[in-house]
Amino acid sequence: MKYPKQVKIGDITIRDGLQHEEKFISTDAKLYYTEQLILAGVKRIELTNLGNPHNMPQFRDAEELLQRVRNSKSLSRAGVNWNDIELTTVTIRESAVDRAIELKKRGCGPDRILMMVSTDEQHHYANSGLTLPEYWKEAERCIRKATDVGLKVNGTVSTIWGSPISGPTDMKDAIAFTKHWLDIGATDIEHADHDGSSSPDQAYRYFAMLLDAIPNPDVHLAHFHTTRGWGLANVLAALQAGICIFESTLGGLGGQPANFMDDCPIPGTGGYYYKDPNSVGLVSTEDMLLMMEEMGIETGIDVDKILKLGVLFERTIGRRLRSAAILHGRIPKEPNDSYKRKGLKERKERLGEKSDQVFPE
Repeated sequence: MKYPKQVKIGDITIRDGLQHEEKFISTDAKLYYTEQLILAGVKRIELTNLGNPHNMPQFRDAEELLQRVRNSKSLSRAGVNWNDIELTTVTIRESAVDRAIELKKRGCGPDRILMMVSTDEQHHYANSGLTLPEYWKEAERCIRKATDVGLKVNGTVSTIWGSPISGPTDMKDAIAFTKHWLDIGATDIEHADHDGSSSPDQAYRYFAMLLDAIPNPDVHLAHFHTTRGWGLANVLAALQAGICIFESTLGGLGGQPANFMDDCPIPGTGGYYYKDPNSVGLVSTEDMLLMMEEMGIETGIDVDKILKLGVLFERTIGRRLRSAAILHGRIPKEPNDSYKRKGLKERKERLGEKSDQVFPE
């Protein structure tokens, strides 16, 4: 099996991870984890959503957070080169794109914005309120404006492997949508399994088709949820197909926008929200990094720092999260004498066995 020797990991905890939380996470905490992720070597951070906070009040501090990250003394003292860091904000609609452009002009905006289409028009309409043709026109207009001020634009394609509203979808549609995003000027494409619908064989099939059609791995990134427990299996399948850019969250947090915030119901995702909000989530950053390290794949990220950060993050969220690496730790590489049962050496000597003998003579 052949895998890329190096991959890029984008951590999207502070946006996608937290949009699913039913309590407001303080701006101080968001800043702290952003700083620590960057100090651990993460260079691609999805930070916030610049859309209307009425629907997702978790991001009512979007502008403050952007300003505080840009002005971080911790990052400045560490000598972080902002040319190496890419901050992304979600801007589904044009008003949010305009907000990102204004922040960019003020010197505290994102480096990259994200717009999104679903191949299932019903799903797309539920998320944006527009038909697909309407949205494509808006997206093209937004890309022109964003590009003029130096903003990169990610075009996300969703419902590739199925839709929670309309059911099965055709993967070939996602290839066509990807081509259209690139045709209208998108910088890169996120291929998203937002509902955990893909099985590993279908993940491999899609990304193999994709790279046959658009053979540039630098413009494709994989975004897997682990709703049904297949997230890392899908990552492995995508690696085998040749994908080398992935997204994840600390603790495997995240999912659909919450329908509740603190003590108040909010619009959130609406009627197709999962009955159990804990049943969704993305691939865990900790687990994916540890798996890739064991596979000999370079990420440029300090795994030990991320594991320590994951422990702290569970305290911030207030519950046990989905990271198996946090629960079980690294795979042991050295003997642990405290686990050894006494008497083996003496028994081998008594039986006349050599110390390294494993078969009878």
